[in-house]
Amino acid sequence: MVAVSLPFVGVAAVVGLLVAAIQAASQIQDPTIAHLPRLLAVVAALVALGPWAGHQVAVFAERMLLLAH
Repeated sequence: MVAVSLPFVGVAAVVGLLVAAIQAASQIQDPTIAHLPRLLAVVAALVALGPWAGHQVAVFAERMLLLAH
């Protein structure tokens, strides 16, 4: 299940690093500025990768339910 969440966490981390670099270069140190780009990037990743993630979770749930019998 880590493989399902990894793309979303990765997107958030990369965008956070980019925003931090821009903040450091521009000397704007407002902590709230980093939240909106990260949120938008994660939502875009959810829209783009949501069907794949849902399929992976459904396959995992099916395997677990079949093993429970």
